[in-house]
Amino acid sequence: MKDNSSVDPFTAVVVLSGGMDSTTLMAHYAALRYQLIAVTVDYGQRHSKEIESARAVASFYDAQHHVVELSGLGSLLTGSALTNDSVQVPDGHYAEQSMRATVVPNRNAILANVAVSVAVTHRAGTLALGMHAGDHFIYPDCRPAFLQALGDLVAVANEGFPTPKVEAPFITWSKSDIAAHGVLLEAPLADSWSCYKGGERHCGTCGTCYERREAFREAGLTDPTDYLDATTEFAAP
Repeated sequence: MKDNSSVDPFTAVVVLSGGMDSTTLMAHYAALRYQLIAVTVDYGQRHSKEIESARAVASFYDAQHHVVELSGLGSLLTGSALTNDSVQVPDGHYAEQSMRATVVPNRNAILANVAVSVAVTHRAGTLALGMHAGDHFIYPDCRPAFLQALGDLVAVANEGFPTPKVEAPFITWSKSDIAAHGVLLEAPLADSWSCYKGGERHCGTCGTCYERREAFREAGLTDPTDYLDATTEFAAP
C-alpha cells in the first residue's frame, strides 16, 4: 500500500527552465508559501542562457536549486533546432507549423521524471510543471493527456514511497494570463529567458520571443524584455 503520510505538503519541486512560464510558476508557489526546490536540466540544449536565467530566478526566491547534467543527451537528438546547431531556429508566430522544428522528443517526460526522483527523495508533496494552453498545438508532452498519464506513472513507479502530486496550474491558461499573473506576483520576469537563439539579447522574432512579446501586448502590460527586434509582426495562422 502506498504511504504518502510523510510527504511535506508545502514543499514543491519546480521544473525551472529559466523561461517566463517556469519563472511565474516559482512566483505562484512562493506566493502560496511553499518551500521551493528548483530543478533545471542541462539536456544539451542549444545554449546556456536559460540555465543562467534559472540560476538567477532560483536565487531571487532563495530556493534550493539543482542543475542536473544530461548534456550528452542532446547530441543524440539531432533533429531539433534546440539541440542541433545545424537546424535553423524558425522565426514567426508560435503556432506556425514551422515551430515543429523546435520539438525535442519526449523532453518534458525526461525533465519531469528527473524532478520526480528529486521530489520523492525530498518527500515533497508537489511536483510543479509550467506548461500552458499555448503549448498544446505543437508539443504533445504539454497536453492534459500527458499530465494525466504522468500523474498515473508517478504513482505506479513510486508505490510504497512518499509520492508527490503532479500539478500544472497554468495548463488551461494563455500566455497572456501567465504574463499578467507573473506581473501581479512581482516575479523577476526580466531575469527570465525565452529566446531559442541564445544571443546576448532576445531576438524578438523566433517563436518563443514572439509569443512572449504578444503575451505582454495582449495583457496590456509593459514588457521588461530587451529585444533586438520588437517591431516585426507576424500574422496568426
